[in-house]
Amino acid sequence: MDAKTPRLPSRNFPSAEEEAAAVTEPSRYAGPESAYRLAFTDTAFLLREELRPVRMQLELLKPELVQQEQGVRNTIVIFGSARILPPDEAQSALDAARTGGNAQQQRRAEIALEMSRYYDEARRFAALVTDRSREHETPIYVVTGGGPGIMEAGNRGAHDVRGKSIGLNIVLPHEQAPNPYITPELCFQFHYFALRKMHFVMRSIALVCFPGGFGTLDELFETLTLVQTGKSRARPILLFGREFWERLISFQHLIDTGMISAGDEKLIRFVETAEEAWEVLASHYGFDLPPTETGEFADHI
Repeated sequence: MDAKTPRLPSRNFPSAEEEAAAVTEPSRYAGPESAYRLAFTDTAFLLREELRPVRMQLELLKPELVQQEQGVRNTIVIFGSARILPPDEAQSALDAARTGGNAQQQRRAEIALEMSRYYDEARRFAALVTDRSREHETPIYVVTGGGPGIMEAGNRGAHDVRGKSIGLNIVLPHEQAPNPYITPELCFQFHYFALRKMHFVMRSIALVCFPGGFGTLDELFETLTLVQTGKSRARPILLFGREFWERLISFQHLIDTGMISAGDEKLIRFVETAEEAWEVLASHYGFDLPPTETGEFADHI
């Protein structure tokens, strides 16, 4: 058979990728003012205000298709502050503050060192999830916002045990560089907060929140609202550090004033350690149950 003879079956038309690679723009129409460019290769056209719906669809589709290709079906989302330092960095900052003699800076550094324990706990939890679920029929992948602090700790924990993890970065005036522990083929960048938050929830089997600020609270309460209103199926929502969260949010006050119903507070669980968090998830989903040939789990053997 001639090498140029198409095989059966073969494409009847060249792909968009092939056509984009093959196009050579005539010199007269190669300038920035020219409309000659293929629409799907014309960045200036795609960035027009009227193309916002198309860009939103692309931000929905790209992470969805890539994660499908990478076999990502179940995730655990780790939220938390970008400002929480690794313990070694927090200790160095405290040493510098003590040398400087500024009492206010020293107090802030002492608090930062105290909060740094959550970095270690997030790192240990991510490693535990990645390692314990490695042999599951559908492994569980840690997903974070892709930045520093608790997000870095989550990706780092998975990296520690040679597992994959996901980072959903957002373009911001600051904190926009991804941390170095995300699996490169699962590191995404978003323009739209809403679509980023949608991807956090789409595959998640649990939400794990460490101490954080406005962004963490936004992500936590959006998920709580989706579950409370029945727009999303219920899943474990774990808050690390009861003391922090109870000082920040009085769930009992919300009940007492009728702002939420009694029982809504049970949508969340407080945990203190990586092992305690895993035990909650293992109990909820039956992760650590032995194989059985009868009953609910028989189909999974």
